[in-house]
Amino acid sequence: MSGYERPLRLAMVGGGKDAFIGAVHRHAAALDGRYQLVAGALSSTPERSRASGEALGLAPERSYGSWQDLLAGEKAREDGAEVISIVTPNHLHFPVALAAVQAGFHVICDKPLVHTLAQAQELEQAVQQSGTVFAVTYNYSGYPLIRQAREMVRGGVLGEVRKVIAEYHQGWLATGSEGKQADWRTDPSRSGPAGALGDIGTHAEQLVSFVTGLELSAVAAELTHFVPGRALDDDASMLLRFAGGAKGLLTVSQIEIGRENDLRLSVFGSRGSLSWCQENPNVLIYDQLAAPRQLLTRGGPGLGAAAQQATRLPAGHPEAFIEAFANIYTGVADDIAARQRGEQLEALYPTVQDGVQGVKFMERVLESAADDGRWTAF
Repeated sequence: MSGYERPLRLAMVGGGKDAFIGAVHRHAAALDGRYQLVAGALSSTPERSRASGEALGLAPERSYGSWQDLLAGEKAREDGAEVISIVTPNHLHFPVALAAVQAGFHVICDKPLVHTLAQAQELEQAVQQSGTVFAVTYNYSGYPLIRQAREMVRGGVLGEVRKVIAEYHQGWLATGSEGKQADWRTDPSRSGPAGALGDIGTHAEQLVSFVTGLELSAVAAELTHFVPGRALDDDASMLLRFAGGAKGLLTVSQIEIGRENDLRLSVFGSRGSLSWCQENPNVLIYDQLAAPRQLLTRGGPGLGAAAQQATRLPAGHPEAFIEAFANIYTGVADDIAARQRGEQLEALYPTVQDGVQGVKFMERVLESAADDGRWTAF
């Protein structure tokens, strides 16, 4: 357990019965035995919340009717939760996260972090003042071969980075009649000012930043809502400029019929390139000048320490979405354990600063799109 003698006590806000992402978080937290779910405020009404808690086997007195009751109740217990996992619709991220941090809990929050940059900066300041661990579940940074790509790009293997292309293609919001999972994502009062941009565009932006370390300097964007009557974007395209001269292209869509969860990243340098696809995540394509193509495989030879540490199974036994999520949760547990020992770890999981970056990215893209796609300084 990397020096931690017992599982961390975990409480969850949101993610109740029939919530896809809540189940994902619970499976991820449990995978490496680093957490025990002890409490929850799992739904927006006390009745549904308690019913979900009962279904998950929580003690009745720790299945709370509201997130406020959960924070107060767990803070008062000697065996109270240490980590709060927030898997609510976006509009609740800020009040729950801020209250949890101010109460001294460690926090793992779904993305995007909050609705506005002002909220994000206030939350970042609260985290700095409290000294707690705060993670944002940009889970794709947990894939072993994404961590391998990061190590190679930042180690100079590709030479000078010239161009980055990030694409995230889905089709599940193509008609406007997709049901519960789509309902809050297309509602500005709950999702915030961005649709596809916030839901999947921030994933793509974080992946670019995580792998390359490039500093975004300007963006030119176009947002579209193709489905009649939809209030938020369901398709977005943007050009990126980075400090140092590198260029980028980022496209996201949720109306591309036939596309499932097609997230792709390509990085092109002066000496080579890397390409990765989330739907085939156990392979990283490495091309060099005047050399045969290499296919690096998860668990295979030639990988660096970061990829090896994020791998659980031997090569040929696929690892994917849940395991990547689990790498975020395990990274948080490692960090908490290190701090208790008085040590400092490099945080490979996305932190509150990554969450702030994602909100700032959304605001600048929205600003550019509202100004007919003009270049907007980051």
